[in-house]
Amino acid sequence: MTEALLLSLRVTAVALALAVAAGLPLALLLARGRFRGKSLLETLILLPLVLPPSVIGFYLLVAFGRSNPLARQAGLHLLFTWPAAALASAVVALPLMVQASRAAIAQVDPALERAARMLGSGEAEVLRRITLPLARRGILAGVVLAAARAFGEFGATLMVAGNIPGRTQTLPLAIYDAVQTGNLAAANGMVLLMTALSFASLWVVRRFETRAAFADRPAGGATPSPGGSGLPAGA
Repeated sequence: MTEALLLSLRVTAVALALAVAAGLPLALLLARGRFRGKSLLETLILLPLVLPPSVIGFYLLVAFGRSNPLARQAGLHLLFTWPAAALASAVVALPLMVQASRAAIAQVDPALERAARMLGSGEAEVLRRITLPLARRGILAGVVLAAARAFGEFGATLMVAGNIPGRTQTLPLAIYDAVQTGNLAAANGMVLLMTALSFASLWVVRRFETRAAFADRPAGGATPSPGGSGLPAGA
C-alpha cells in the first residue's frame, strides 16, 4: 500500500503540473478570446469528462505506441511506465482545471483590466496583478479538483501504463488487485484513504466558493463574486 501510495502521489504531482500548465492558458483563451472554432475547442477539451477512460487510454496508446510513425521516429518509449500514468491522469484532469479556471476568469470585471491598461500596464502585468488575483479562488478550486481526479484515475492508466507492482501500480490499481486476490483488509484500508482524500478535496473546493461569495459580496446585495469554481451551487 505504501509503495502504491507514493507512486500515486508522484503521478498526481506530475499530472497536476501538466494540467495546470495547459489548463490555465486554455482557460484564459476561452474566457477572454473571441475566435472561430471556440465552441469546437471547448468541446474537445471537455470530451474526457464523458468518454470512457478505456477510450482515452486507447487514443493515448495510438498516439504514443509503435503504430505511430512520429512516436517511432522520436524514439518515445512512454508506454507502460509511470510517466504514461501521469500523462493519462493529466488528460482526464484537464477539463476540471479548465472549467473551474475559465468560470473564475470570466467573472473578473473586464473594466478593471481596461483601467489597468489605460494606466500603462502591459498584458502580462494586467494578468499578474488583476486577472489572476481576482480569479485565484476558482483557479485554486480547479487545481484541487484536477489533483483529486488525477489521484483517482484508473481506466486510462491501466490501458497505457499497465498494472505493474512497484513500477506503474497506483493506489486505484492496488485496490483492484487486492479485491481480485481476496485481500479485503488491504482493500478496505486503501478505499477508506481514497474516500477521505476525495471528501477533503471537495470540502476544500466548497470552502473556496463560500469564502469567495462572502468576501466579494457587496454590502447591499448578493452579486456573484469572481473566483468561483464553476461547480453547481448545490454540488
